[in-house]
Amino acid sequence: MLYEMKEQEESFLLVGVQTNEFEKTEESLDELGELVFTANATVRGRLIQKREAIHPTTYVGKGKLEELKELLWETQATGIVCDDELSAIQLRNLEQELDCKVVDRTLLILDIFAARATSSEGKIQVELAQLKYRASHLVGVGKSMSRLGGGIGTRGPGEKKLESDRRMIRERITKLKAQLREVESHRSLLRTQRTSSNLKVAALVGYTSAGKSSLLNALTGSDILEDAMLFSTLDTTTRILELDKNQQILLTDTVGFINKLPHNLIEAFKGTLEEAKYADIIIHVVDASNPQMDHQMHVVYDTLRQLGVEGKMVITVFNKQDRLQEIKHQKDVQADASILISTKTGQGLEELKQQLSNILRKDQIYIERLYSFSDAGKIQLIRKNGQLLEEEYLPEGIAVKAYVTKEIYGKLF
Repeated sequence: MLYEMKEQEESFLLVGVQTNEFEKTEESLDELGELVFTANATVRGRLIQKREAIHPTTYVGKGKLEELKELLWETQATGIVCDDELSAIQLRNLEQELDCKVVDRTLLILDIFAARATSSEGKIQVELAQLKYRASHLVGVGKSMSRLGGGIGTRGPGEKKLESDRRMIRERITKLKAQLREVESHRSLLRTQRTSSNLKVAALVGYTSAGKSSLLNALTGSDILEDAMLFSTLDTTTRILELDKNQQILLTDTVGFINKLPHNLIEAFKGTLEEAKYADIIIHVVDASNPQMDHQMHVVYDTLRQLGVEGKMVITVFNKQDRLQEIKHQKDVQADASILISTKTGQGLEELKQQLSNILRKDQIYIERLYSFSDAGKIQLIRKNGQLLEEEYLPEGIAVKAYVTKEIYGKLF
């Protein structure tokens, strides 16, 4: 279960290590700052060290540690957030040297997920990821997590006796995994039911805050939460999208991806993220107004590969065209189609629906047939599993024009 903890006003310094000239450390810290803001804290400053490798025991070198001490004193920040996952030794040494709260990127993301998980499945997944993190960091978290009595890193399981004992953590993880298997079994059953209904599934994937929920709302008339903050929605949502003349497809929203997404989160949310794996079509939503668009697209494709999502039909939609000062030629060479859209103005949405309709028809067969009145039941089969274009009652029978799936084609003659 998740424990409610009183949140504290917190302020942090952002700390990053650049190990080669190609790393975009400044941009990564910009995103880290957004994560801090999403976690209801403020940023007081930043520090970047260029070195060949991350320091194995203190993350940054001795000279930068001294700079951090001075910067903490000058800004009165309550702690630091490091842009990578820290080992237990790094975490312990940093808090001993700096005498402040130390949080890494992984713990920060876990904290945001804990605050935003609403469904029982989401809460189980988050707690499982948090406990795995705690289990690998027990040497270093004690002092840091209890320093302010709340705030970032203390939402979710917290630092009670249950989480500070390795044996009990292992037992809790075992129980959570069993609960998650039950949830995933139910999800698998729902997936089977969808397959039997012959409705195709399109999964919305993309970098966090690219506009997936906004697109789902714009296309289906839903009212899923839309938020400018990162990870505004965690739980999978599925809605029916009406295309044209009895043609439907299921749209499934998924959790947003992010750079350096913690491995434990990928593992914990695998069931949810696998919605993309079992989908027929991938709709890759991209924030076309973000300067880091290309990098974010790379992160999405890399995460999809980690999940084993390959060989799918991909439509990339470059969202937020309304924010661009000028029209740009944007194309995703890894996708089967690229469309410029704006969920705010409606630009490109009809083109997207038409593209989806065309894809569905590729797997369907066009028929023109005259059925006797005694065969009217076959028309019901077409309605249920195909696209009935025309139906005309004539003295000699029922004239039908339709697109039907390969699975039922043989049953219609």
